[in-house]
Amino acid sequence: MPNPYYAYSAYELTPSENLVKIVNLPEKCTISIYTLNGKLIRKFDKNEASTIQEWNLKNMYDTSIGSGLYIIHVNAPGIGEKIIKWFGAMRPYDKGVY
Repeated sequence: MPNPYYAYSAYELTPSENLVKIVNLPEKCTISIYTLNGKLIRKFDKNEASTIQEWNLKNMYDTSIGSGLYIIHVNAPGIGEKIIKWFGAMRPYDKGVY
């Protein structure tokens, strides 16, 4: 195994790019992402035919989220709601910041 090992998906252009796809969504829905203590991190109001919402792992202020567990809540008017119990994120070390 290479050291360091970078895990990323084919839809991410570089190993340092962070992108999560929330899939199987209805055309119209609201996606809210929270910390485990209930703080709203990011909200998407989806209104398009695509069944995918991409999230760059940044909060509503365009700052990268910290490593941890997150709750994703999907609310689709007239259909119902779904809560993804947890979402794990591991942020890479930002060596340029220090």
